[in-house]
Amino acid sequence: MKKLFTLSLVALMSLSLIQAEKLVIKGSDTLGAKLVPLLAESFKAANPGTTFEIAAEGSTTGIAAITDGTADIGMSSRRAKPTEMSAAMAKGVSMKPIIVAYDAMGVVINAGNSISNLTKKQVEQIFTGDVTDWSAVGGKAGVISIYTRNTSSGTYSDWKELAMKKRDYAPSSQKMAGHEQIASEVAKNVNGIGYIGLAYMDVKGLKVITVEGVKPSEATVKNKTFPYARPTFYYTNGEATGLAAKFIDYTFTPAGRKIVSQVGFVPVN
Repeated sequence: MKKLFTLSLVALMSLSLIQAEKLVIKGSDTLGAKLVPLLAESFKAANPGTTFEIAAEGSTTGIAAITDGTADIGMSSRRAKPTEMSAAMAKGVSMKPIIVAYDAMGVVINAGNSISNLTKKQVEQIFTGDVTDWSAVGGKAGVISIYTRNTSSGTYSDWKELAMKKRDYAPSSQKMAGHEQIASEVAKNVNGIGYIGLAYMDVKGLKVITVEGVKPSEATVKNKTFPYARPTFYYTNGEATGLAAKFIDYTFTPAGRKIVSQVGFVPVN
């Protein structure tokens, strides 16, 4: 009887080890602060025994994690650069991008600011430092405080590409770790301005302004009228397999797409 009990206990322990699977996901704060954790919770409910390690520290870290083999899925709000693709290939890693959802980077200012619209040229001038006072764009006099993402962020790079004609940020710009930090700082500073994703715009004290008369929304992303829209990505080493493939597939199920929409992103058709 004792031997039988021991064998049963070993069998149960072995079964629990087989059932307990861990998925490591690293990278973009745009995806990793809200969307992916919610997808993970929903996925775990349907797949008991699954655990997740999610680190949202910027797109650059997600791409590097796939190259180094320290993550199963890399999150990125930008496409991998040619240099990153080459570095991966040198290590025998084949970077495979999967578009997760579409996002828009909206221009946000303090709710106390009278400005409601900027042209694309004015946005460029503000973030590059050509314009430094709100009075130059029709607002009340005050030195503009610029809040941006940090250099490891894909959003930081995408904003330069889409809004600044690849020019450098103003030297006075203040770099933040995530969208929520930008939103928080702008909401506290009447002269503040920044850019954040659709999922992070509902903050007290914050105003999302139009650019060329167009406001960031699911509709303006879909009809391609908002100028600062972009895809977001999962990256894997070649074709995903096992638990990683299962989670990626889950993102595009009706349940996953519902979460994508609820968080504020635009689902992939």
